[in-house]
Amino acid sequence: MQHPRTWLATALFTATLCALSLAAQAQVKIGFMAELSGPQGPLGQDQYDALMLVVERNGGKLGGVPVQVIREDSQLKPDVANQIVDKLIDKEKVAIITGVTFSNIMMAVHKKVTDREVFLIGSNSGPSPVAGAQCSPFFFSTSWENGQQAEVVGKYAADKGIKKVVTIAPNYQAGKDFVAGFKRYYKNPTATELWPALNTQDFSAEIAQIAAAQPDAVFAFLPGGLGINFVKQWAQAGMKSKIPLLTSSTTDGIGLPAMGDAALGLLSGTFWGPDFPNAANQQFVKEFEAKYKRIPSQYAAQSYDAAQLIDAALAKTGGKVEDKKALLAAFRSASFKSIRGDFKFNTNQFPIQDLHMFEAVKDAQGRMTLKTVATPLKADKDAFFDKCVMKM
Repeated sequence: MQHPRTWLATALFTATLCALSLAAQAQVKIGFMAELSGPQGPLGQDQYDALMLVVERNGGKLGGVPVQVIREDSQLKPDVANQIVDKLIDKEKVAIITGVTFSNIMMAVHKKVTDREVFLIGSNSGPSPVAGAQCSPFFFSTSWENGQQAEVVGKYAADKGIKKVVTIAPNYQAGKDFVAGFKRYYKNPTATELWPALNTQDFSAEIAQIAAAQPDAVFAFLPGGLGINFVKQWAQAGMKSKIPLLTSSTTDGIGLPAMGDAALGLLSGTFWGPDFPNAANQQFVKEFEAKYKRIPSQYAAQSYDAAQLIDAALAKTGGKVEDKKALLAAFRSASFKSIRGDFKFNTNQFPIQDLHMFEAVKDAQGRMTLKTVATPLKADKDAFFDKCVMKM
């Protein structure tokens, strides 16, 4: 017969092991994958920092349950991204993957992730096929369908009576989507469409072509390092005072500090700006600046809302991620205070949202930032939602 003290010690040891086992089981693994190196690295870094702002504010938890965020750099290489997805799903057993910065990466991994019934919460890239015919119940976006940011610029150009436009965008999925979005509202034929490679650094040839075309305005989608180089070279070539430059994902919060005075006065279209007066946004901007010593970009804003979406969904399910239908329902019905104001998912699980025009200005501290100047599109639905047929 076991001595009472021995029995008690055994029981306590067993209880401790059970408690540790339950704690380990309760932890939800979340994969974060984005561009974190090279010229486009700052985009992914802002996405990651905003996600972790929410996680760390909540004491390492989302939805009241401990989370482990596994950070991965896709290096803007689809093959690397696919290897990461295999690792996250097969080895790490993640329930959710978030991030994904560029559309070529999203197009490479979207089907693989969603076919495995792992939830993919996109906090930047929104390729049109994913919003339309290739939509999945396991994909949610807290950003936009690619063309939406360009649609608002096209609407603005049309409203201003601009007659002759040259477009410039990188030759990949998002570039095609953005130019198509611009032309959805800007009905005049484009004078010239320029398609530089995604790794272009010297835009002198393109700027010469634009100068020769003598347009009334230029529409540019040149994300990350592309935009920094183009805007600087545009100003150095003396073009800034000659031809209005209208942009999407170019003169944004990531590139503005590096662009400096070269970007002053340039206009851009998107869904969010740091000057939004709602309380949720003011808290976000204040906390982000305090923690990271910089003004957040829209990449941070989108990822912050992604973190809030995951937080709300996990709270609804008590952190249980094995029941896919329950978690799907939780994502669809998740309620949180978006930094953009009103937030609602369309039937394709992309946001219905206002889209605005912003001017690049300096704030009271002399820092480059964005100021809201117009809201050409309200409660906008992307152009592809009616092509999406959900199967769950």
